[in-house]
Amino acid sequence: MKNLRIATFNINGISSRLPALLEWLKRERPDIACLQELKAADNKFPRQEIEAAGYGCVYQGQPAWNGVAILARDSEPLEVRRGLPGMEDDTQSRYLEAAAHGVLVGCLYLPNGNPQPGPKFDYKLRWFECLIQHARTLYANGHPALLAGDFNVVPTDLDIYDTRSWLKDALLQPESRACFEHLLTQGWTDAVRHLYPDERVYTFWDYFRNHWARNAGLRIDHLLLNRELSPYLKGAGVDAWVRNEAKASDHAPVWVELGGRRRN
Repeated sequence: MKNLRIATFNINGISSRLPALLEWLKRERPDIACLQELKAADNKFPRQEIEAAGYGCVYQGQPAWNGVAILARDSEPLEVRRGLPGMEDDTQSRYLEAAAHGVLVGCLYLPNGNPQPGPKFDYKLRWFECLIQHARTLYANGHPALLAGDFNVVPTDLDIYDTRSWLKDALLQPESRACFEHLLTQGWTDAVRHLYPDERVYTFWDYFRNHWARNAGLRIDHLLLNRELSPYLKGAGVDAWVRNEAKASDHAPVWVELGGRRRN
């Protein structure tokens, strides 16, 4: 297959982070970029600026909260669906699916779930179960497919600097981790962990308590590949330099490189 770089980035407010987003697109040139936490209604989405940077886009916004988008370099992504099957009553903009560069991309912003226990955690688990059901269909559809986004799950203790102050957080609860593991048992490949099975790789550093300077991070942004795509995995990583920029998001972009000959 042709070489592709696909990335996911929780932008944490596209209006305030637009200069940082455009600089990242210019410097790293991902072929596909999935964005989360736009925190902007559709009529406030900076479509003109993104198109001027060479990217077609589809997006599902929401004032002040949530919001997801899929960008494709030198191409127009074809929207497939908004929202998950089984979540038709959901008013939060958290899932967008589109075809771009020959890949079916599901961009997601999974609910945080805090505080737990409580209705927010119940909503997280309901949303996750609907994702699991839809992911089963995506995985087996016979086309190259990828799930990318902020899953708000720390899969294992290797994915966090220290568990002690996070033990009651929804991101580390056994139910959250079990849902993520369920996706992997369907056959999805966690690209970063597949290539770096023993390394501490982080994608999120809280603004508080000097987490960035101390590299006290979490890995909660993931790219999962189906069986048609995983044999073409060449590389993966985190553009951590973005987190060090002025007015940065508390997340850094995560990416995979695909292409070349099929690998076992």
